[in-house]
Amino acid sequence: MTPGTFIDPAALAIVLGGTVAATVLRTPARDLVRALAALRTLGRPRFAAEPLLLQLAAQARIAGKLGVVALDRSVIADRDLAAAITAIVDGRAAADVSRDLEQRRQDRIARHRAAADCWAGVAEAAPAMGMIGTLIGLVAMFTRMTDAKAIGAAMAVALLATLYGALVANLVALPIATRLRNAARAEADGRARLALPVAALAMREEPRLPVRTTLAA
Repeated sequence: MTPGTFIDPAALAIVLGGTVAATVLRTPARDLVRALAALRTLGRPRFAAEPLLLQLAAQARIAGKLGVVALDRSVIADRDLAAAITAIVDGRAAADVSRDLEQRRQDRIARHRAAADCWAGVAEAAPAMGMIGTLIGLVAMFTRMTDAKAIGAAMAVALLATLYGALVANLVALPIATRLRNAARAEADGRARLALPVAALAMREEPRLPVRTTLAA
């Protein structure tokens, strides 16, 4: 038995074409783009909060010596943290800075979830398309019972379509969706650790109400 035995263009067209069509029909175009772009992140290491926490500690030391205005010269690669530092330098209230940072975190979670859900949808659609291919093959087989060669070709479509659907779902789409979800969960948890240090840094320059004392008559 050669590898070519397991290759059938008709079955591939039914499973792959049907899976792509089903995914495109039920997924917004923006989420499709995100799902494809997310493939580039699979080989990258997971998000780590420790380098950003160390950078925040360094920023706090600079602010303690020179004031938060000195942070304007800092170079921060992470876009969310850089935006928070810029807001602090601009004098925004700590509550506003924390709210904006959390909103950015939630937006990232939503984007990551959309990409993972798209690949999970592929994993759901592929076996269904394999079953459709099987039914098509069986129908073709029963309508050509007098032709032995046609029966063999139709049976190949019926069996290989099921195989292709299972392989696409379990060896491609589902592993991608699982890895994207795990990476997204790690990043969401890591970014949550940045909230307190950023809020503490923002509160350094917040105006404080004077303490009023009353003397007993």
